[in-house]
Amino acid sequence: MDKVERIGVSLEPDLLAEFDAMISEKGYRNRSEALRDLIRKELANKQLEDPGAKAVGVVLLVFDHHVTKLTEKLLNLQHSHLLHTISSLHVHLDHHHCLEIIVLQGSVNEIQAVGDRMISLKGVKQGRVNLVSGQD
Repeated sequence: MDKVERIGVSLEPDLLAEFDAMISEKGYRNRSEALRDLIRKELANKQLEDPGAKAVGVVLLVFDHHVTKLTEKLLNLQHSHLLHTISSLHVHLDHHHCLEIIVLQGSVNEIQAVGDRMISLKGVKQGRVNLVSGQD
């Protein structure tokens, strides 16, 4: 941290008690660290509202690998977006089900579109796209 500016914050006693309990539970050393993280989180969330903003996304899929050509379709989607695909992890959950974790980089709308295409494939049981800001 190059330079720090001090500010004052006024909170109701009940809100401050809840905040102190939360920061203790999460392991923060002090209120300042917790406030900085809350502010960063809100600023990052604001950036993700812009469809063109740079982001990193994780697509989580649980699917039945016995569904005809599903694995091939998932791989084709990843290869057709190779510049956006950073990494993937394939986990065998049981005889029929697998977990696929695909890390994508690009704009918010590109990541969401690729993730939605994967989630909508026949045989995908559950899917989710989680985004984090790709900017400071």
